[in-house]
Amino acid sequence: MADTMETTRAREALLAELARDVSDRRVLDAIRRVPREIFVPEEARTAAYENRPLPIGHGQTISQPLIVALMTEALQLTGKESVLEVGTGSGYQAAVLSLLAKRVITVERIPALAERARRVLADSGYSNVDVHVAGAKAGRPESGPYDAIIVTAASPEVPPELLKQLATGGRLVIPVGSRTLQELVRIEKTSVGAQRHNLGPCRFVPLVGSSGWPEPAPS
Repeated sequence: MADTMETTRAREALLAELARDVSDRRVLDAIRRVPREIFVPEEARTAAYENRPLPIGHGQTISQPLIVALMTEALQLTGKESVLEVGTGSGYQAAVLSLLAKRVITVERIPALAERARRVLADSGYSNVDVHVAGAKAGRPESGPYDAIIVTAASPEVPPELLKQLATGGRLVIPVGSRTLQELVRIEKTSVGAQRHNLGPCRFVPLVGSSGWPEPAPS
């Protein structure tokens, strides 16, 4: 789908805004190359390049572009990594990662979102992304270990199950805190333990399941 002049202007304005906080040019170039509008519902496409989260259904959102850029930059990818994403959502973050890593494994607990993301990613040529419906265990241990793990939902603590799936020398980026306000953190796994770096406040939908918050009661 060819860009309109309006879309191009909106994208470039967004990138100029992101560049005030993000210094990795490879990350900014990946965001330039991924058409965010195809990952949001039709009715939200006019707002695709606004620097804010947008609803994608099922109580979920596509993350604010600045958060996508900051989390991606924090992973410090070189292009050779195997990356796990927990919380596929729209598939947009996975598409950005796919341009910066060797392969991306992404898991989503809501089957309808997983199916839509799988279809959009495949139709758009992101062939190094594998989308899976989340199982009972956190992440996807059978495809690990991973050089980098990114969690796009908030957990009350850093999940030990995900740290086990992270290779020595790898990075885990995750929002940690309460349901309403979190701190974005990067965990670096070393041969002598894990080192934590706080990256700033953020706000995400809750991570639900064994490594996060309890499943909501049926309505």
